[in-house]
Amino acid sequence: MIEQFSLPLSAPLTTAAGDIERRDGFLVGYDHRGVTGVGEATPLPSRTESLEECRGALGRALDVGTDDQHSRALLTMDAEEVPAARHGFATALVDADARADDVPLYRWFDADSRTRQVPVNATLGDDDVTETAVAAESAVEDGFDCLKLKVGARSLERDVERLRAVREAVEPDVTLRADANGAWGRDTAEEALEGFAALDVAYVEQPLPAEDLDGLAALRGGPVDVAVDESLVEHRVADVLEADAADVLILKPMVLGGPGNAHTIAMRARDMGVDPVVTTTVDAVVARTAAVHVAAAIPDIRPCGLATADFLEADLGPDPAPVEDGAITVPQDAGLGIELADLEVPE
Repeated sequence: MIEQFSLPLSAPLTTAAGDIERRDGFLVGYDHRGVTGVGEATPLPSRTESLEECRGALGRALDVGTDDQHSRALLTMDAEEVPAARHGFATALVDADARADDVPLYRWFDADSRTRQVPVNATLGDDDVTETAVAAESAVEDGFDCLKLKVGARSLERDVERLRAVREAVEPDVTLRADANGAWGRDTAEEALEGFAALDVAYVEQPLPAEDLDGLAALRGGPVDVAVDESLVEHRVADVLEADAADVLILKPMVLGGPGNAHTIAMRARDMGVDPVVTTTVDAVVARTAAVHVAAAIPDIRPCGLATADFLEADLGPDPAPVEDGAITVPQDAGLGIELADLEVPE
């Protein structure tokens, strides 16, 4: 089953590729081991394949057949070429596997995991100093103890001022992160990390353009960690790790070709002393819940970027993993914890 959907955002989302006003994708159903698994393929401009390429890849995979043909179907989808399509199919497949084994998906990834909650961060937009501080106070009142600020669109001096206002507005034990989306050159990035260190910023996400692995590696070793996001689109994960370009990997299952790929990469990174953080690409409920299960299968996970449901004005169905007091309770039903019958594509 492939069913296309289009979900409006509650407000436009600004990215390096332009503003996003809707999330267009496909709901995927796949019969395997006597049950039907559900998946989601929601391409993101500049990060994955196009919507048309995604649909074509899904169609070819589902044409291969069901159940015992799943390995052949997966082989038709290259995670680097059509990651969103592979995510949709792979999620439906592992959902069916976990349902057949009668375990939640996160325990299908790691049978020893007993995680019940995943900590999440709040994301603060690129507002002025006063509005940013007010938004930070509001997020902390809602139970968040980790805040991520968008930086890089303004002058560095202004961003430092915004971060200082947030640090003064919240308790010292609230973790602060910054996300520059590759906006700076090497000199500015070095100056930023020096300035942010005094404000106890935990890490800066993508302080340099995605292709600059040498520059990212050179920034490491100071009081503020370096996280990579867009670099995982430009480079293979193995190359990023080999270049020692990151203290933290920002893992988006939709961009990496599925929840299984994301979990494997997370554990490989951990073995190499690099911390994983799981986030979404502002997905609908199926992919968002799959990302929650990935995070729950990673021991001692840092707060993750999974509190994105409010970016959507509408969704495909009820959320089995809502955010409360800065954390998400992991669904304990078999598979994803989502029933296909409860999902509906808006007209």
